[in-house]
Amino acid sequence: MEKQKKNIAGTVRDLLEPIADELGYMLWDVEYVKEGAEMVLRITIDKEEGIDIDDCEKMHRTIDPVLDEADPIEVAYRLEVSSPGVERTISRPEHYDYCMGEKVEAKLYAPVNGQKKLTGFLSAADEKTFTLLVEGEEVTLEKSACAKLSTVFDW
Repeated sequence: MEKQKKNIAGTVRDLLEPIADELGYMLWDVEYVKEGAEMVLRITIDKEEGIDIDDCEKMHRTIDPVLDEADPIEVAYRLEVSSPGVERTISRPEHYDYCMGEKVEAKLYAPVNGQKKLTGFLSAADEKTFTLLVEGEEVTLEKSACAKLSTVFDW
């Protein structure tokens, strides 16, 4: 089922990316997840000036008939459109580019130098690794060693 959910998210991403671009949005993420007893298709959009409720409604109204027509999901689901927020997950190559220089937190599967959580500034990324500047030291990590990478907003 997990592989099927990823395939659905990928299919939906391919379907909606041109629509988001046309509306002036960056399609940040597409998730197809089980929450409680229901399935949720979560579309996350962004733009330079940020996203507000009107943007979410506009995207929702535009993609709803497209999803109905393409019918990529065979079961009932709830459609959500949202902003990635100020503390956003970094998972795709374009996310790394977009967040370069930002303060980020890496939660690791296994400790590196005795720590499972590193906070620093994203300074480089390629296909397999990313580099953080942590207290003046560069730390390069395998993307596969990272459970979650997200931006940090200092409240």
